[in-house]
Amino acid sequence: MTSSLFTPFKFKSLNLPNRIVMAPMTRSQSPNGVPGENVADYYARRAENEVGLILTEGTTIRRGGASNDPNVPNFYKPDSLAGWQTVVNKVHEKGGKIAPQIWHMGMVRKAGSGPEPDAPTDSPSGMTHTGKQVVDAPTDAEVDDMVQAYADAAAKAEELGFDCVEIHGAHGYLIDQFFWDVMNKRDDRFGGTSLVERASFAGDIIREVRKRVSKDFPVILRYSQWKQQDYGARLATTPDDLEAFLKVFVEAGVDILHVSQRRYWEPEFPEIDGENGLNGAGWAKKLTGLPTITVGSVGLSGDFMHAFQGQGAGTRKLDDLEERLSRDEFDLVAVGRALLQDPEWARKVHDGRYAELNDYDAASLAKLY
Repeated sequence: MTSSLFTPFKFKSLNLPNRIVMAPMTRSQSPNGVPGENVADYYARRAENEVGLILTEGTTIRRGGASNDPNVPNFYKPDSLAGWQTVVNKVHEKGGKIAPQIWHMGMVRKAGSGPEPDAPTDSPSGMTHTGKQVVDAPTDAEVDDMVQAYADAAAKAEELGFDCVEIHGAHGYLIDQFFWDVMNKRDDRFGGTSLVERASFAGDIIREVRKRVSKDFPVILRYSQWKQQDYGARLATTPDDLEAFLKVFVEAGVDILHVSQRRYWEPEFPEIDGENGLNGAGWAKKLTGLPTITVGSVGLSGDFMHAFQGQGAGTRKLDDLEERLSRDEFDLVAVGRALLQDPEWARKVHDGRYAELNDYDAASLAKLY
């Protein structure tokens, strides 16, 4: 049962042959922040093997403290942008669609690390998730410049010929740190006691991006309840809270919501609709009416960290995913580790070659297949 996975999807200027999205996955294979021919070939292999939309690994904005790793690509220096142009061209030559994920690590980046070790580490309040003050809180002007840096990257994405853009607002990185009450203690317009108030930073980013890109250029926001600093963290504990939170982004002009879960099959609010209830992407679509992307161990069993630790994450049958997609719980399906190790995963699924799908091997993180 894979018919729903391989039906076309259209939204604004985005025309996809199927519902499969390559999830963004950090690879650290871009020396000095420049994606080379090997990175371009890595994405092109997925494009020629029926991945509908490729979301690149996180690529950092023009803030010196955005990255802790000089091998993570950036999205503002001329040589890096030239590298991304090659990526776009190769993916398009193979008939694929691609979007950069624009990213800032925030407090995940430790002071003194990354390609610009002398740059300050950006944050909402200079505070860790444990409540420890480690750097000064940024000024309003500095936060405004962070907003503009995201908009600069999005404008450049359309200029380079990308098909859409994704803003990384998940997993405890900078935007998500503004959402999170334990890290955002600001008392100006970027902070506040409510989740809606703390969403204003992301709202401003989306509004500025919308000003800088064309009307039909889709803007995706990725968000998550869980954080890498705390898997049990929850921003919105009720549907009403979630609706108010998402309304900020809808009113700012977001087009598609990419809802990250560790396991896509887990219900967002089991107390409302049971253990087989809507997942995070399902609730986001229900509350906003926008297209949504689901993600979280698609094509694999076992939990997130066990897979990355190589502790036996086997393949998972796609029947449940197909059923949810066919009843419009969500619109697109992001596949991460399964596509990371096997560029032909989508084609094999389409052809019904399930016996050729392999268990996840953490060793695949070490190279670009």
